[in-house]
Amino acid sequence: MSQTYLDRLAARSSSTGSVLCLGIDPDARGLPRRMPPLLAGIEDFAMMLVRAASPFAAAVKANSAFFEAYGSAGIAVLERVRASVPRDIPFILDAKRGDIGSSSERYAAAAYDALGADAVTVSPYLGPDAIQPFLDRPDRFVYLLCRTSNPGAGTLQDLRVGAGPEHNIPEETLALRVARLAAGWQKHPGTLGLVVGATAPSEMAQIRAVAPALPFLVPGVGSQGGDADAALQHGGATEQPAAGRRGAGLLVNVSRGIASAALEVDDPEAAIAASAQRWSALLRC
Repeated sequence: MSQTYLDRLAARSSSTGSVLCLGIDPDARGLPRRMPPLLAGIEDFAMMLVRAASPFAAAVKANSAFFEAYGSAGIAVLERVRASVPRDIPFILDAKRGDIGSSSERYAAAAYDALGADAVTVSPYLGPDAIQPFLDRPDRFVYLLCRTSNPGAGTLQDLRVGAGPEHNIPEETLALRVARLAAGWQKHPGTLGLVVGATAPSEMAQIRAVAPALPFLVPGVGSQGGDADAALQHGGATEQPAAGRRGAGLLVNVSRGIASAALEVDDPEAAIAASAQRWSALLRC
């Protein structure tokens, strides 16, 4: 049987000594000097980020929206960016998919087969049957949106959900209910984790308490002002299969915090590398 995603992630975390996830979401309005604010500039910048920062990262996460916005040409750029990521670095497609089963089957094929993603972000709103096609692959991985880092996250995610009769489930927030139920949706152990934003450190600790075995992907550190120390304290899984591995299944995503180092400097590639190295050291495991 091929290596699991958690095997590969642990190996990469061991190699780098870090849980840094390099986020790639290049915006034409924020490119380094001398790069055209066009798709060609986006491709050049994304490739530069991979070259300069990936040596210090445990994983690479590309946000598909910043490429899909340019239609088929943008998707072709995303494919080339993915192909440039070294084979030993897990690649996450941040696409936030989630639809009825037949649609999710095709979304899973697009992410895993066409693009070659190792993991994908998925929304839980439609329930477990919509997520199952992404979980059918024992060598791939799903990061389920749980408590996100955006300002309006609490509008739905903080809603109180009534107590459940099964297993004495208490009244709790919707985010906690997602975390509590998610582990039972796996067909293959070690194929599902949670997206938990660093901008909600107290919620992160609560989610870890009800989902001790699920790996976390933590956005919101850096330009969004999230708490990196809380991510390191509460982000690592405390039960198998991720516990006991290097990094304990944790990834802390940094996108603009690295990319912005390239702006208004003479050597953007060197600035990116230096910033990624600093973040990698800060997020050591």
